[in-house]
Amino acid sequence: MRTRVAIAFTGPSGSGKTTLVEKVAKALIQTRKVAIIKNDPKDKAHFDVAGKDSYRFFQTGAEVVVTSPTRTTYFSHREKRLDEIVAMVSDFDILLVEGLKTLPLPRIAIFRGSIDESYFPCSEAIAIDNTVDLSAYTIPDNIDILDLNDLDAVLQWIDTNAKAI
Repeated sequence: MRTRVAIAFTGPSGSGKTTLVEKVAKALIQTRKVAIIKNDPKDKAHFDVAGKDSYRFFQTGAEVVVTSPTRTTYFSHREKRLDEIVAMVSDFDILLVEGLKTLPLPRIAIFRGSIDESYFPCSEAIAIDNTVDLSAYTIPDNIDILDLNDLDAVLQWIDTNAKAI
C-alpha cells in the first residue's frame, strides 16, 4: 500500500486559499495523483443546475452519483468524515484540504493585508504576500513563514510537512 499524505489550507474569506490550492494542485498533478476537499461551512456552493436530471434526483433526498466517460460526481445530503471521504476517493497520492480547521492536519494559513492571529493555534505555517507588515505581529516560533507568491517554497514546505493518512 502506497503512502498517501495530506495538507490543509485555511484563512479568512478572500485571502487567496482557493488560488493557492489551485496553483499547488496544478504543480503536483504533474507527478502525483491529487485529490482536493473543499469545506463549504456556510453551505453556499451549488453543484448542479435546476431542472437537470441530477438536480431533480438530488432534490428527492437520495444520494446521487452522476457518471460519464470523463468524470464522476457524487452528491450527498450527509456530511462525511475525512476517513469516509478518503475511502471514497482512495486513488490519490496527496490530499489538499481547504478549510476544516479542526482536522488534525499540517496547515498553512493564508493572509493578505493583515494576519488574523486566531489562526495561529491551528497552523504550522502562514503564507503571506507583501501587503502584510510582519513587524506588526508576534509570530510564534513554531509557525513557518512562507511567501504566498513563491510556489516552489510552498511546495517544498508541503513535501516536508504533509502528514501520512
